[in-house]
Amino acid sequence: MTDAKNVLGTDLILCCSSPVTGYYRDGYCRTGGQDYGVHVVCAQVTPEFLEFTRLQGNDLSTPVPQFNFPGLKPGDRWCLCASRWQEALDFGVAPPVILEATHIRALEVVNLEQLKQYALQE
Repeated sequence: MTDAKNVLGTDLILCCSSPVTGYYRDGYCRTGGQDYGVHVVCAQVTPEFLEFTRLQGNDLSTPVPQFNFPGLKPGDRWCLCASRWQEALDFGVAPPVILEATHIRALEVVNLEQLKQYALQE
């Protein structure tokens, strides 16, 4: 995992440390054998996306203190499941992404050109 690459083929950078994101809760959108959701797309969530994912049964806005989850607000960055990002794209509510922090395994589900269309410029 130390040599993880992003969708551009360079070293994966930090997605977010506040709130701490990632399957391993280390701020990086890394993945492994136990990550069945493949949480590899670093996105900056929007109100539209938060409402969409809530309606799909994954409420990311509500805090869950027992899991040390503060709940997300628009503008927060979070490692999303690649398939959920693709679903949001299909419904017209895909949030912007940080390409340098999006793991290369996202390309197993999502098209690079589509990701580039939603890329945040830093």
